[in-house]
Amino acid sequence: MKKPKVIDLFCGAGGLALGLEKAGFKIAASVEFDSKACKTYRRNIGDHLIEADIHKLSVAEVLKFAKMEPGECSLLAGGPPCQGFSVQRRGDDVDPRNDLVLEYLRFVEGIMPQFFLMENVSGLMSKRGTPFLDKILNRVAELGYKTYLTKVEAADFGVPQMRKRVILIGERMTGAGQFFELPEAPIKDGKYRTVKQAIGDLASPPADGSLHPTIPNHAREAKLSAMNVERIQHVPQGGGREHIPEHLQLPCHRNNPGHRHMDVYGRLAWDKPSGTITARFDSFTRGKFAHPIEHRSITLREGARLQTFPDTFIFEGSREEVAKQIGNAVPPLLAEVLGTSVFAALCRKEKKSPVARQQDVRMCELESSVS
Repeated sequence: MKKPKVIDLFCGAGGLALGLEKAGFKIAASVEFDSKACKTYRRNIGDHLIEADIHKLSVAEVLKFAKMEPGECSLLAGGPPCQGFSVQRRGDDVDPRNDLVLEYLRFVEGIMPQFFLMENVSGLMSKRGTPFLDKILNRVAELGYKTYLTKVEAADFGVPQMRKRVILIGERMTGAGQFFELPEAPIKDGKYRTVKQAIGDLASPPADGSLHPTIPNHAREAKLSAMNVERIQHVPQGGGREHIPEHLQLPCHRNNPGHRHMDVYGRLAWDKPSGTITARFDSFTRGKFAHPIEHRSITLREGARLQTFPDTFIFEGSREEVAKQIGNAVPPLLAEVLGTSVFAALCRKEKKSPVARQQDVRMCELESSVS
């Protein structure tokens, strides 16, 4: 079988594309709005990129760029920006970012791929996200797609990070049976890949804040204050702000055990996966992002390792811009697992060999072990 072709929406720095390429796919076209992420993508993945606001982009333009007609695309993939569905977000349920999942749906309607894959935060299945999810499910069913919906824990698939995500995969049915099966997680006993396994071999970054001479994107946080260095010194592995002496705590944290952000000013533990690598993992004040034994925030390269990016993948931009690219990415290893399952389905479809056990969207949702 020739390499099946992918159109990748909201591609960011290229985490999803990198994993799909390893699974055997060829990226025919990608779409991204963020200019720094585009620069990173072009450096590491390729020039098959449309840098544009997806709201202003027509399906016809993307298909022309990819040299395809409707129905020819093997896989439409993408992770629409999802901060509006985050369970950590406060405020009104109306968020302009939420309609990006409907832009994704617009491209499913126009491209009519054999399969589509959408990754999003678990909040997509919450009160805020359910109206959008239901709209997608109902519409793609009208278009003739069978859907597979599940929540996954990235650590169950070998990512050294606790990262809950919703995965929605659609298969365009032809009457020949079901060819796709959701992948089973290889790690079922909680023996996750640890922070030490992921970053323990990395040399300490230069003390002066400069880049490491041989390890890309590996430098200390330049703005780490003396006060924060002192705070870090009091935090044990796996600990957080509750371990910082009261006189060093922020006023809003003092005598406030109910404060919603308990993991801020925290430190990673060698023997466990990290927590979710967010778009602001560049500062330990934003979560458990201090190095397990050194009194500093983790470097961009260490965050990239926890997201399963290889060291050969070099990010472009400032520390804050790169942290956003890394934190918003689909872990390439998880993308590869999902891509491998779709690739296998395409192979079965070519051989006209449907799977014996039928899977259903609601069954997958109910069977999920991720809360």
